[in-house]
Amino acid sequence: MKDALLQLRQLVTKFQPLSDNDWEAFSSLWTEFSAKRKEQLTHAGEKEKYLYFVIEGIQRVYYFDEQQREATIVFTYPPSFGGVIDSCMLQQPSRYFYETLTPSFFLRASAVELLNLIATNSAIETMVRKGITGTLSGIMERLVELQCYSSEERFKKLLQRSPHILQLIPHKYLANYIGIDATNFSKLINNVRI
Repeated sequence: MKDALLQLRQLVTKFQPLSDNDWEAFSSLWTEFSAKRKEQLTHAGEKEKYLYFVIEGIQRVYYFDEQQREATIVFTYPPSFGGVIDSCMLQQPSRYFYETLTPSFFLRASAVELLNLIATNSAIETMVRKGITGTLSGIMERLVELQCYSSEERFKKLLQRSPHILQLIPHKYLANYIGIDATNFSKLINNVRI
């Protein structure tokens, strides 16, 4: 647990360094949690109960539309936060699923306890706001990629951001993430210089 909390503190410090007292309050929320491969941690229609901090493993957030078409929204892997963030922070039913792709180990904090701490501690509120703002910036960049870039350009951007991702995540999920058919993804791998 000590090493996991150290990793968490290193990530938090990138957003906003916390005093020892604020860190103590924040770190006290977290407990260890593990999950098996292909385990649903959050279901659409349920409120997200936890904010996760990924120590080991790979997960994804995905969506099903009315016609049961699937869209992979985001992957999470160490060291990053995970879960369905909007449902967690707004305490509203999730529109998305959060599942493990590999056996995973986390720290997790109760959403209710986290929200209570944010409401009473301005340093932690600032840190969370900066973290969410950074996430929003990444989402906006991804929207531009999806709307303006060719599939080859989206593939190259993905590899620039996460060069190791081809070895970590099954290609069918990566194809879905960049919005192309799995067959076309195989062609991209063979034709695009990496």
